Amino acid sequence: MGERSDHPQGPGAAEDSGAQEIEATVVLGLRITDWPALRAAAIAAVEELDFEGIDPAGQRRELLREVAEDANAALGALLHPDRLVAAIPGVEAIGGTLEISVTEDFAPDFAELFPLDGDEEDGGAAGDWTLTPRTACLLHAQLLGLADAAYDDLEEHQDEPVVDGEEGDWTVFGRLPQRTWRMHRAWRRSMARAFDDLADDLALGEWPLPRCLAEEIALRMALVDARALLGAQPESVADMMGDLPADLYDYDWDGCQDELFGAYGPDDGDPELDSEQRTERLLAATHPEGWFLGYEDAEERDGQRGYRR
Repeated sequence: MGERSDHPQGPGAAEDSGAQEIEATVVLGLRITDWPALRAAAIAAVEELDFEGIDPAGQRRELLREVAEDANAALGALLHPDRLVAAIPGVEAIGGTLEISVTEDFAPDFAELFPLDGDEEDGGAAGDWTLTPRTACLLHAQLLGLADAAYDDLEEHQDEPVVDGEEGDWTVFGRLPQRTWRMHRAWRRSMARAFDDLADDLALGEWPLPRCLAEEIALRMALVDARALLGAQPESVADMMGDLPADLYDYDWDGCQDELFGAYGPDDGDPELDSEQRTERLLAATHPEGWFLGYEDAEERDGQRGYRR
């Protein structure tokens, strides 16, 4: 007699159980809530991979660069079919592909992120000024639109200088002070990211408090555009708001000027200056290369957050 196996799946079980090749389709909806954590996990995953062929070290460096800058690449490294199947016992991967796409109609839930009910325990009280869901939604849209337009400027013009009289050929960089018109591509890319950084603050339920001079300029541009859009196309703005709750402080641009600026930054010691005059003084005293230096009392942004484009 042959040996008896007490294992529920004894020798030859794969054949006896009718094992077969299976094609599995998994569709996941994901929302990135902590980009630094996602990036760190993707970097660790890439470090564990074995690279073959020509220049394995170069392949690793390139993939590390991609996952450090791009959320799609980071997800790709973590969701690769081989990696997922490796965690399942009794299964062998025989092939597969991974497709990742951005949901174009995704929007943060501003009603949840910026609740209107005042709560003294949360540091607020009924009647205090607040950034309302509708104001946050409109500002978020303008910041993303300006970031997109800035990247579009970059793709079209690269390092070309803005020329006096032709600034209308640029959607974003022609609106900046003339001393920035000859700045290089890397500087312009950082400026585009400043719009995205403030939009990300709003998407996380945080007030977009500028942490450097570039972000002050970015937020002022978004406020100007939001006010202009509301005045020129109120119906379009109403459609954008959907069923977001209305509030007395909706589209209070003067309140935004008072509350969103000045939380961080150097104290110039002149109480007579308002926030806009203070910004103008900083602009006059700061070379454009210094626009991205974080204010000393502001939380530093993640230096490895990468760029959207």
